[in-house]
Amino acid sequence: MTDLQRLFSELIRYETELWNAVDARLRADFDLPMTRFEPMRVIERVDPCRVHDIARELVITVGGTSKLVDRIEAAGYCVRRSNPDDRRSSIIELTAAGRRVLAEASAVFQEELEVRFGAALSARELEQLGGTLAKLRAKGRTV
Repeated sequence: MTDLQRLFSELIRYETELWNAVDARLRADFDLPMTRFEPMRVIERVDPCRVHDIARELVITVGGTSKLVDRIEAAGYCVRRSNPDDRRSSIIELTAAGRRVLAEASAVFQEELEVRFGAALSARELEQLGGTLAKLRAKGRTV
């Protein structure tokens, strides 16, 4: 029988190590912490994008997400505009500077993932890992 507590510890510790390594690289190269990079990736991908969309994708609170967007906006990487379909929310868009730094940071992000995943696992193992994590997340949403 698999030691689930050990598996939990390995998974969580790896996630922390991975986050810290990628965060350190993005901070050093772009002064862009992961806490801003990840929401910016969502803003780029979701059109139109609201705070609620970011919170849902990143599995964090709406209040925390709103504060993150405030920081990204203060850095000049995004703007909020009125949502024509819902006066209670805003649409968030990346600025030209935000798109530029996100593109450059995404290339470094990919490099770090290649080093930390691609160098350790085969393409088949990566596919299996991705499928397993997706299955676990899906099951976790129904518990």
